[in-house]
Amino acid sequence: MESQLVYADLNLPRDSGIERSSPPSLLQMIFIRQNTSIKKTSVDAQENRKEATERPVMLTCPMHWQQIPDKCLYFSETSKPWNDSLADCSTRESSLLLIQDQEELRLMQNLINKEGILFWIGLKFTLSEKSWKWINGSFLNSNILPIFGDAKEDCCVYISKTQCISDYCAAKNRWICQKELKPVRNKGIYSSN
Repeated sequence: MESQLVYADLNLPRDSGIERSSPPSLLQMIFIRQNTSIKKTSVDAQENRKEATERPVMLTCPMHWQQIPDKCLYFSETSKPWNDSLADCSTRESSLLLIQDQEELRLMQNLINKEGILFWIGLKFTLSEKSWKWINGSFLNSNILPIFGDAKEDCCVYISKTQCISDYCAAKNRWICQKELKPVRNKGIYSSN
């Protein structure tokens, strides 16, 4: 049960005995406390009104991009070498696809409409580490993403509807760009701004 606030104007005579140097009286403390509560309540009410006039944050992808959980995907229609694909994604303020787990791999492969269409992803063999490395700097967990083909210098990975395959990075394939979903806050009609 909420307590009620009581407001009162205190008109104390000048000779009431309250000196400026004396500690505040109980009545002064109550008044200060209540005044602070009034200000806080007013600020809370303004923030609640603002929240009530804003719709929830919606996550959207740019036009011609596909939305999946947590990501927006762009499937290219043309074919280029891996480095050119990487550059194209960069111009779209995105990166080549990074696959997190087998569930995401299955989802990607289900989105590929036809057999025989190959898409570069952000995975390249590095000779210095003798390992597959994602473009974000992390190394491939081969239990998550088995790669068929050679693991050697100048090899990159593409995915098809059924598997992940290494090929020379100079080969021309389509590619998949990814970017994070972009939050958009829609304002209501009666915004307090």
